[in-house]
This record gives sequence, C-alpha cells and structure tokens, in this order.
Amino acid sequence: MPAKPSLRLVVPNAENRAVGPTRRANSAYRTREYLTEREVEALLDTAKQNRHGHRDSTMILLAYRHGLRASEVCGLEWSQIDFTTATMHVRRAKNGKPSTHPIRDDELRILRRLQREAPASAFVFVNERGAPFSPDGFNWMVKRAGQKAGLPFQVHAHMLRHSVGYKLAGDVTTRGPFRTILATRISDTQCATPSYRRNASRIFGGISACGPYRTRHATPDQCMEFRSNL
Repeated sequence: MPAKPSLRLVVPNAENRAVGPTRRANSAYRTREYLTEREVEALLDTAKQNRHGHRDSTMILLAYRHGLRASEVCGLEWSQIDFTTATMHVRRAKNGKPSTHPIRDDELRILRRLQREAPASAFVFVNERGAPFSPDGFNWMVKRAGQKAGLPFQVHAHMLRHSVGYKLAGDVTTRGPFRTILATRISDTQCATPSYRRNASRIFGGISACGPYRTRHATPDQCMEFRSNL
C-alpha cells in the first residue's frame, strides 16, 4: 500500500492524570457563606421581576425567614400550612427535628395569593408543568437572581439558610429560637465564627464553644418575638 504523504509522526503529549480536575474551594468563589439583610432584599426585588416573580420571591423569602434548605422549601406542601393558626410545620432533612414555625402577616398574604394563582397541587411551589419545583431549579434561580442583583460574589440557595443563622448568631438577645428555627446547633453552621461560638456558649446554654451542647428551647412567644424582627 503506498504511503500517504500527508501523514507524519508526532510526539505524544498526553498527560496521565491520577485524579480528574476537582471543584475549587468555596473561598475561590466568594468571601463568605451568608448574605446580609440588604443583599436578601436585593435578591427578593430581583426575583419579583421574573416571569413567575411572585412564586420565586416567595420561595426566597420563606427559605430565608425559616432557614429552609432547597429540598425543604421545594418539598413544602399546603397541608403543612395552617392559615387559621398562622403556623407552618417544617419537616427537616438530614435527620433534623421537625418543628412548627409562626407565620407573619405578610407571609400569609403572599401564600394565599400563591394558592389562588398557582395550579392545583399538593405542593406549594410548582413549575409550569404543575410538578414540584426541583432543588436544582431553585438553586439556579437564586444564582441568577444574585447575578442580576449585582452581588459581588456567586450566590447559592443554601446561603439563605446560613443568612438566618448569621442573624440568629449575631443577635445577643436570641436564645432558643436558633435551635427551634434551624433545628441544628450553632457550632455546626458555616456562619458560626469563633466569636459567635463563644457567644453561643454563653447565650444558648452550651458548655463550651466546641463541646457538648445544652440548648434551651424557645417558647412560642419567644419565637414570635424573634421572627417579627427577621
């Protein structure tokens, strides 16, 4: 067979990787893992401009005020909301303890409007096809809202949970509501800096900043008083 003049020998330069490329650390994308109140308000204002702005802004508001994970807010059902008593039963993921949260007046109004306008479904937040909103879809919606709002770093949905934890940890008058609302320990959260852990030891009844934890649970009145300031 005649040789092909267009072919030539080349030196292979393939690099054998022991492991594939990995995702960079969070510090490479942003300087902190929580949002301030002004940044959350900017997210809400931006989300209201979406095609389904009322639904999107309601998801962000509930995730922030109640410390909900993406899976928890997407899995929220109308049966968990009691409009008569203005309460919401929260089913926690990751072996978290379920709890009942009070709902403020503005939340009641936007939830009633959402119930009237949304397609008939057992779930509170549904997409255009009437299926439950997915956690990935919620995360992308929050990420796009952060970009449109002009926030200086990349935002993700779980930062809303960190944000209410940051507010709880920084509020020196807060005791039980941290455990009641977030269903976790302050020392386990990303927002718990050493100074907040020291405050937690004194405020929340912990024995030490990193040791065993004895959290005093909040009464409904304490929860309502704290929630009114969120």
